[in-house]
Amino acid sequence: MELLMAIVIGVLFMAAVYLMLSKNILRIIVGTGLLSHGAHLLILTMGGLKTGTVPLLGEEASTYTDPLPQALILTAIVISFGVTAFFLVLAYRAYQELGTDNLEEMRGNEGHD
Repeated sequence: MELLMAIVIGVLFMAAVYLMLSKNILRIIVGTGLLSHGAHLLILTMGGLKTGTVPLLGEEASTYTDPLPQALILTAIVISFGVTAFFLVLAYRAYQELGTDNLEEMRGNEGHD
């Protein structure tokens, strides 16, 4: 299962880097979202993908799951949601002012490919 998660994480990072290298602001925002999802999966995988019961004192079980990676991921999801919302508002305002979402045209370059 860890091998499958490593492949999924690699694909997410690969797609995120590809999107973040483009000149379109919306692709960059989607790329940062994919990068954060890949980081969340990486934290979860590094915490261990084992099954078990919740770590309560009254429970008698052979294995327990660690709640720390899940708590870290939940905090990171909230932070990435706020950052993504800020990026979307910033991109929308830049599009209203400049009339384009191409970074080369925003810089004043012609942007001919």
